Amino acid sequence: MTPSPSTLLFLCTGNYYRSRYAELLFNASKPATLNWHAISRGFDPSPFNPGPIAVASLERLAARGYATPAEVPYPRRLTEADLTDARRIIALDAHEHPPYVREWFPSWERKIEYWHVPDLDRMGAPEALSRIEFNIERLIQTLSAPFGARADPDGQL
Repeated sequence: MTPSPSTLLFLCTGNYYRSRYAELLFNASKPATLNWHAISRGFDPSPFNPGPIAVASLERLAARGYATPAEVPYPRRLTEADLTDARRIIALDAHEHPPYVREWFPSWERKIEYWHVPDLDRMGAPEALSRIEFNIERLIQTLSAPFGARADPDGQL
């Protein structure tokens, strides 16, 4: 019997654009032999986003040759249970997200990895999505290595 996959949790502010793209890209591009499954959540999802996910995220996924899901759920707010259930947690912005963690989930502060993918007010979608792609490729290599060694933080964008 195959063991249940390990959960990889991607976090961003709204769970609408960056973390959703990271989740979908990871799940679509990981090798079948890699027993991990990504989910995503947001610290503070906005009810004002038009639809369940940013169009730029779906378009970029399709441009890379991956099918977009038939149904995409609306953004979901991060809970303590999400953190507890995850084996690895990655927040997309090392500048923006630590204050959320300190305020709402302080006991998790040292258990979360941070990438450097700012939101649209500080970086355009093409560059941000490229950074996510680079980091996902590195992450898959790391998780595929013996014992799933942790990534070298200096190797991230």
